[in-house]
Amino acid sequence: MKYTPRKPIGYARLLVWLGLIVVFIFLILPLLLIFFAAFQGGWTLFSRNLLDKDMLAAIRLTLLVVLITLPVNMVFGIMIAWCVTRFRFWGRRLLIALIDAPYAISPVVAGLCYLLLYGNQGWLGSWLADYGIQFVFAWPGIVLVTVFVTSPYVARELIPLMETQGHEEEEAAVLLGSNGWRLFWQITLPNIKWALLYGSVLTTARAVGEFGSVAVISGSIRGQTNTLPLHVQLLHQDYNSIGAFTAALLLASIALLTLILKFIFEYFQQQKTQDVH
Repeated sequence: MKYTPRKPIGYARLLVWLGLIVVFIFLILPLLLIFFAAFQGGWTLFSRNLLDKDMLAAIRLTLLVVLITLPVNMVFGIMIAWCVTRFRFWGRRLLIALIDAPYAISPVVAGLCYLLLYGNQGWLGSWLADYGIQFVFAWPGIVLVTVFVTSPYVARELIPLMETQGHEEEEAAVLLGSNGWRLFWQITLPNIKWALLYGSVLTTARAVGEFGSVAVISGSIRGQTNTLPLHVQLLHQDYNSIGAFTAALLLASIALLTLILKFIFEYFQQQKTQDVH
C-alpha cells in the first residue's frame, strides 16, 4: 500500500512554519548577506577583487585539486563498492568500517598526520626530499589530504545501491560469455551511474570547501598554496571584507550549484530504485 503524505493541520502546520523560519535564518539569509556584502562596493570593486592575481591563483589551485581528487575518488569508490558487495572475505566488515574513518577523524588531525608523515622530518618526507619531491607546503600535499577527507562519499553512495540491486544480471552476463570490462561498461556502470554522479557531486562540494586539513599541510602561502577557503581567511585577516566576501560568493555559488545537481541526481536515483522494485 502506497503512503500518501497528508497536508499539515494544527500543530503540524506550526512546525512547518517554524522549520521554514529556521531554514531562512540559518541557510538562506547568510547566503543573501554574502551576495549583498560582495557587491556593496559596486561592480568595479567586486571585479577588481575577483581578478586579483592571488584570487585567480586560489581559484586555479582549487580547481586543480578538484580535477585530481574527483577521478581518484570515483575509481576508489567503485573498486571498494564492487569489492564489499560482490565478495565475502575475512576482514570485510573491518574494511567497511575503515571507509568511514574520514567521517570520524577531524580534518585538522588528518592534516597533522600527513604533515608528520610527509614533512621533511617525517617518515616518508625525508626519503622523498632526497629525490627532490615535496608534498608538504605544495599542491601534492593538498591533494593528498583532500582525497582522504572526501574518500567515503562515492563508496557510501554505491554500496547500499549495489547491495540492493544484487548481482543476478552480472552473473547472467558471465554465463553468456561476457568478459570483465564488457560486464562493467554495459551492466554495472549503467545501473550505478546516478548514484556515482550523486557521490561525485558531494565529493566535489567537499573538496572545494575543505579547510581544516588543507590549512595544516599547505602553509597558506599566498598565491601558491592558498585554496579558496584559505584565501577567504587571509582576506578577512587583511581587513579586506569585500575581497573576502567575493571569494565566499564563489564558494556559495558552487554550493548552490551542488544543491541543484544533488536534487537532480537524487531524483533520477529514486526513479531508478523504484523501477528496480
